[in-house]
Amino acid sequence: MKIWAEKLELAGNCVLSVIYPTKAVEAYTAEEITAFSKAHLRKIDLADAIFVVNKNGYIGEAVKNEIWYAKKQNKEIIYLEKKD
Repeated sequence: MKIWAEKLELAGNCVLSVIYPTKAVEAYTAEEITAFSKAHLRKIDLADAIFVVNKNGYIGEAVKNEIWYAKKQNKEIIYLEKKD
């Protein structure tokens, strides 16, 4: 994801990227996890599109929820690899 964020920025796009946790997920409080989730959805609100890094066709549950949210907001969904 970091590589694609860099490529997109170098191509002239403004990239709102995910954060990279500094500790194990279990070490965060429920309030912190909620804050991360809300902030991420806010990034989708600000974006024109989302770029899904679906390497080898894999899309995890969290990303499926983000895609659903982006579609609900009428955002363009761009996939790294063509979906079947």
